[in-house]
Amino acid sequence: MLKKLLQGRRAAAAPTPAIPDGERVYAVGDIHGCDDQLSRLLTAIDADDAARGRAQTTLIFLGDLVDRGPASAGVIERLYRLAADRPATRFLLGNHEEVFLDALKGDPKALRMFCRIGGRETILSYGVDSTEYDRMDYDELHQAMQRHVPAEHQAFVERFEDLIVIGDYAFVHAGVRPDTDLAAQRSADLRWIRKPFLDHNGPLQKVIVHGHTISEDLDVQGYRIGVDTGAYQTGRLTALGLEGTERWTVQVG
Repeated sequence: MLKKLLQGRRAAAAPTPAIPDGERVYAVGDIHGCDDQLSRLLTAIDADDAARGRAQTTLIFLGDLVDRGPASAGVIERLYRLAADRPATRFLLGNHEEVFLDALKGDPKALRMFCRIGGRETILSYGVDSTEYDRMDYDELHQAMQRHVPAEHQAFVERFEDLIVIGDYAFVHAGVRPDTDLAAQRSADLRWIRKPFLDHNGPLQKVIVHGHTISEDLDVQGYRIGVDTGAYQTGRLTALGLEGTERWTVQVG
């Protein structure tokens, strides 16, 4: 009898994850300086949102707004203004924003990493000449960043969050440590983790919506959904829509 009861429990379907009633969420994947795609995606989200009727709509940007693509300064400026116009807009700090902020503070290790992971395109988007960049040492690069990156952009990025929970979903940049409670997660894991999270097949506290790891399209697994479709490589920028138990995609490319 006990064996039959246990088998019945294993066979029971897990509850369908949901967003609270009356709310709607759009989670936008890694933008990486692709301001043209961002502009078109925001227009598409507005149209989709209007067509679905009234709701309390939250936009969540999953991090990695900067580096690699051609217009990081434009992305930051557009989202800085969006946040002022739409208070229900939230931002997660990606590993690229972490390095960007540390480089702005003059951290030598961060400055070197910034140059390796697409920071050249970021600083050029702020008006630094490419020839000038190519001759700079790290101290000169730090000085140029301080001169060219507006203080309001730095302050804006410094306010980004590590973890957002809405209903049965948790939104992070990279992922979570599977054996650790959400409240005890380390910022480093939330921004940088890959294999321990991506290789995990068991249940988690919430369905984790994340960016950081590129997939060809929306990557829907049992307890995680990846939304990074590699905009700077593929030209595709993707948002995951959530309302009640419904999920859908808004994509440009």
